[in-house]
Amino acid sequence: MDIRFWGVRGSIASPLTNAVFRTKIEEAVQLTVKAGITEESQIPDFVKTLPPDIRQVVGGDTACVEIRTGENILILDCGTGIRRLGLELIHNSGGQNIEAHILLSHTHWDHINGLPFFVPGFNPNNNLIIYGSLPGLEERIRKQQAFEYFPVPLPETFKFVHLEEGEPFRIGNTDIVTMGLNHPGGSYGYRITHDNKTLVYATDSEYKDLSAHALQPFTDFFRNADMLIFDAQFTLVENVEKENWGHSNIFCGIDMAIEADVGKLVFTHHDPAHEDKELWDKFQKANEYLDIYQPEQDLRLYLATEGLNITI
Repeated sequence: MDIRFWGVRGSIASPLTNAVFRTKIEEAVQLTVKAGITEESQIPDFVKTLPPDIRQVVGGDTACVEIRTGENILILDCGTGIRRLGLELIHNSGGQNIEAHILLSHTHWDHINGLPFFVPGFNPNNNLIIYGSLPGLEERIRKQQAFEYFPVPLPETFKFVHLEEGEPFRIGNTDIVTMGLNHPGGSYGYRITHDNKTLVYATDSEYKDLSAHALQPFTDFFRNADMLIFDAQFTLVENVEKENWGHSNIFCGIDMAIEADVGKLVFTHHDPAHEDKELWDKFQKANEYLDIYQPEQDLRLYLATEGLNITI
């Protein structure tokens, strides 16, 4: 199972500003001077040693994850990241028709507003299916492209499949089941299993009652997953200040992943107000927390960034 992240922000797209970009350049140049780099040939290796908040960007597009399970293309959510994914699919198609299965967690804008710019949708020969457990799914998506809001209606290329929560279904040789999460208006997680490997996608969920009893339905859903993609939009303080906003934090994710015997934990749905340095600092705190309180655990942590590829 191959996973690639195309959009990792929550709430609203947040492109890199000129001020932040300039700061990255200044810090990189300062470190170059301190390192005594004098030859162009030294630059590529030196760049690899730069701190991640300087060397790369986390990315500003909203939720979209591509999964390849054999011949199947699964797409988790269609935030603004799906625009670039669509172009990539066309580029790699060799002129062949594209079949893709879009699994929606919910229909808040940051999870659907890339769909009007998903170019494969405008080729009627492609087979594109949108799945979700929310009521009135097709009507919700079509309303987004009503003429008052967007000049082009939703193409008929898209087909819709309503999913019953907790009822297993299959896409090719991939097994999938959904679970309701704690989010205003409703949201659903996906447990995806292919070739004895399991991925759980659980974005946009809040866990206010941290007792083992209250968390058990969720940890059972996460149980023994090879990878858990987890909403960690807030800091711990923000989670208290923004109660009922429907998001979580890194520490809750680590505790739940350990309880569920998860192999890899990926933090995503980053707050648009959190710049790269803040996100990498938060990620460092996550690793420190894991090392201090659960040093014997094999759990591996990742910060979701645009272009991150993981195979399980």
